[in-house]
Amino acid sequence: MVVSVNSEPHKSEFNALLNSTIEELNVHPKKSAKKIEQLRGNKLEPYVRDLMTDLAVGSQFENSIELIGGQKFPDIVAKKFYGIEVKTTTQNHWKTTGNSVLESTRVDDVERIFMLFGKLGKPIEFRCRAYEECLSEVVVTHSPRYLIDMNLEEGKTIFDKINTPYDTLRQKKNPIKPITDYYKSKLKPGQDLWWIQDTEKASNLIINIWNNLSSNEQNGFVNKAMVMFPEIFGHRQDKYSRFAIWLVKNEGVVCPNVRDAFTAKGRADILLNNKEYKHVPRIFINLFENIDFIVEILVNTSAIELTDYWNERTNEKTKILDWIEIVSTNSKSVRGTKHLDIKKILMELIF
Repeated sequence: MVVSVNSEPHKSEFNALLNSTIEELNVHPKKSAKKIEQLRGNKLEPYVRDLMTDLAVGSQFENSIELIGGQKFPDIVAKKFYGIEVKTTTQNHWKTTGNSVLESTRVDDVERIFMLFGKLGKPIEFRCRAYEECLSEVVVTHSPRYLIDMNLEEGKTIFDKINTPYDTLRQKKNPIKPITDYYKSKLKPGQDLWWIQDTEKASNLIINIWNNLSSNEQNGFVNKAMVMFPEIFGHRQDKYSRFAIWLVKNEGVVCPNVRDAFTAKGRADILLNNKEYKHVPRIFINLFENIDFIVEILVNTSAIELTDYWNERTNEKTKILDWIEIVSTNSKSVRGTKHLDIKKILMELIF
């Protein structure tokens, strides 16, 4: 006699429940956008649990939706078999840092996990995918963690890259080794792998030297520095320190001569809006010439994050003006800028 075992009980019914949940979640912002915007972090978890509980009435999953919470993985369990990991972002993208590769806090008996992602940056939207289908890379905080990308193309997961299925990797005694072996195989001369123990910020596994980066990559980091660390426009001796530390911890890039990235080639003349400015410090030339890219970074960086970087409160409506004010204030202490009205120039270039 042949015995058939259903490895995923009530699979189609659970998929229907998930689809109904996402459909309903995407209707809610139209009814009460302010309420949904407040569901950041773990506040979304009980909201999803309650919604799924209501939608599960009359199905195989009635009275089986459980909020696990705490540090356990995943956040919600259905029939002690299916799991839903809930993530949110306040920005307008579909990426975030996920859970530990080790999965040491995984709930017992849960076999099939889905990622429910709430993008609370306008426009508000919710999506759901199989967990393993949206894990693109591994990054490092206090331990290796998956990087979630809800827009990830099929065949582009970290599991495709290491040629090891998710369920196979997670059950290995040492699931980190296949991942480190993969990244080691991609190293270029001057690169190495690293491990950060004391930060929650995600970082690349690969350490790189500034000179190994392309010009576009270097310019991208310089532009970010001008937004996030406006003290670089001042005269403090340690004005590049925070950027240098951020570059190492968050991007895995070591820049031995960080000052040169902003001041190389010295002073020069520049023509702005049909007016010529003489002997302008190189850092301000870089600022003016890249203002469009810098404004884009300002627009796409949340006011909450900017407040943390600047140590000054800002909001979405005033963050560009606030940044101009901070840059202008810092620049007044720099030699050779008295003939420049930095605030006026920036206002003219941006607005």
